[in-house]
Amino acid sequence: MTMTIPGPDGLPLLGSMLDLRRDSLGTFLRARREHGDVVRLEAGPPGLRSVFYAVFAPEAVQQVLASEAATFRKDHPLYEEVRQSFGNGLLTSQDADYLRQRRLVQPLFTKRRVDGCATAVTAEADAVAARWRTAADRAVDLVPEMNRLALRTVSRILFGTDAEAAVDAIDRCAPVINAYVVRRAYVPVKIPREWPTPGNRKARAAVDELNSLCDRIIAERRRATVQTGPAVPTAATDGPTATTEPAQEGKPAADDLLTLLTEAANDEDGSLDATEVREQVLIFLLAGHETTATSLAFTLHLLARHPEEQRRVQDEIDRVLGEGAPGTTPGSTAGTTPRPPTAADLERLPCLTRALKEAMRLYPAAPVISRRSVEATTIGGFTVPPGADVVVAPWATHRHPDLWPDPDRFDPDRFTPDREAARHRYAWFPFGGGPRACIGQHFSMLESVLALATLLRAYELEAVDEEVPVAAGITLQATGPARVRLRPRTPAP
Repeated sequence: MTMTIPGPDGLPLLGSMLDLRRDSLGTFLRARREHGDVVRLEAGPPGLRSVFYAVFAPEAVQQVLASEAATFRKDHPLYEEVRQSFGNGLLTSQDADYLRQRRLVQPLFTKRRVDGCATAVTAEADAVAARWRTAADRAVDLVPEMNRLALRTVSRILFGTDAEAAVDAIDRCAPVINAYVVRRAYVPVKIPREWPTPGNRKARAAVDELNSLCDRIIAERRRATVQTGPAVPTAATDGPTATTEPAQEGKPAADDLLTLLTEAANDEDGSLDATEVREQVLIFLLAGHETTATSLAFTLHLLARHPEEQRRVQDEIDRVLGEGAPGTTPGSTAGTTPRPPTAADLERLPCLTRALKEAMRLYPAAPVISRRSVEATTIGGFTVPPGADVVVAPWATHRHPDLWPDPDRFDPDRFTPDREAARHRYAWFPFGGGPRACIGQHFSMLESVLALATLLRAYELEAVDEEVPVAAGITLQATGPARVRLRPRTPAP
């Protein structure tokens, strides 16, 4: 006997559409609380009504993202809209396209290569810390500040010397495209993109500007590669994949990810053409700055709201960064001058890392992840039909009271090693999971820890806004300010 999947009744004519539009994240929390870990939701008028299934238990999340990942594809309307606007990069590609792209791009994200980005991260964070010393009333809104920091950082790593030109265009165009994508993904009837409506024209202009920017820089990189010769693959020291190093004596090493993408190649997959390189770049920009900016802003804001946790983190930062180079004997004379954080410090800043992970639990940058089933599947004792839209929601699972006692409380000690080991792998999944897990998760953690260490060493933060309203877009969006007052500090000796 097939069990009926429970769910809210909603309104007779619109189902749960208005609730989802007003507060989709709150709707998911109520659905789990009132109906359990597998919930059916309906939205839209009769004849145009969409039905989808939300699953919240970590075992079900693992099934959708990992153990039965082949049954749940990225055919959801949101991914199609992202694909139409940003191209068919790693975030949206599937099947053979995805596997080929992953094999070509993976060598660019080895731990050794990502760790080499540390200097760029700390340089951009240092620039923010210096600029904050002139902030009016010693107060800043962390949302735009961290968005700009993350955008400048990822642009510098992607574009190298062309970063400045890229930042302004991305800052101007990305919000327009993001809003357009989300709006189209969730309307029951879509106006064709080709129609000359004001919204279509505005979005098209933003897409064309970003495409032109990327195409110009890519063409310059390709010309440089022809003149100097490509890099040659060598074995990576930290994994089974290959990476690239300079091929010729006297040729400078590639100093940006875009150059490496233009040179990425192997015997099995060939190389990426100019359009494919641009699509990867745009996806990296989308996924690589908004997500990290969210984690940075909410970690700082939560620490500002919890002074005792902020002091714990700052004591650790002062202790570690006052020791001189990693590996220096504590107490030696080399440890008397504070130094910038490095990639080697990630393991030496566990208190800061725990605070970051707890912020990512409460404010996951990807609050909802969508898939579409290709066949009838049993999830949590219920049968989900073929062709159904299925969502897993870090926002709700990260607040599941069976997994997280007092789930709304900020408690970084939830992420001590013993407590992490005792939890289900998919109780916390801000980077997704399974074969489609975020390729840049080590980069995101590196950037976040080093940037936070740099800023928290320079300032004590006091929260002005106690709560920050949020909404789900392509990524989690703050819909109000996250202001803090700044107090310059002198690190403890």
